[in-house]
Amino acid sequence: MSPRKAVDVELSRSRIMEAARRLFVKEGYRNVSMRKIAKELDYTHGAIYYHFENEAELFYALVKEDFSLLDGELNKVMAQELEDSEKLTQILLGFIKFGLENPNHYEIMFLITDEEIKGNSLNEPDNSYARFAQAVYLLCAKQVDTKTIWSLFLSIHGFVAVYCRSGQSYEDVRDLAESHVQLLLRAIGNT
Repeated sequence: MSPRKAVDVELSRSRIMEAARRLFVKEGYRNVSMRKIAKELDYTHGAIYYHFENEAELFYALVKEDFSLLDGELNKVMAQELEDSEKLTQILLGFIKFGLENPNHYEIMFLITDEEIKGNSLNEPDNSYARFAQAVYLLCAKQVDTKTIWSLFLSIHGFVAVYCRSGQSYEDVRDLAESHVQLLLRAIGNT
């Protein structure tokens, strides 16, 4: 393996991140090394170190990127000219859709439970949840409290976690997702 390939297969940060994402999800954080990622890409591990100092930096880059994508989806909905109740519906469905259309991203963001990772603090999950909570609070017809918003989040997260690992796509479970969201909205008095 050589550290440099032809220009048409140049090793980029995004190629490294996609390979690492697949490996982290498949094998777990502790079982992935820079050498393993390099082997997956058919490069030397030195080529990977050009882009990332170590696997922790690489993992955190994935987390940041993935939460940025999810936050972008929330921002798109909030910018639309829709009634508040429809925006809220779209936010909840959008969260489910994001998780099921991007299962490897979702695993990295929410489901990898390695203790080494938990020990390092990242602001992205908390900041993303705060944006979600603020949007829900603003869009609800009736004022909802913090516990209700957290329960709403846990419910849609649980839905995604179950179907994310089943291999089913959003389209496969669209009717169930819509039904689930309508049930949640009725529960908080927002239908």
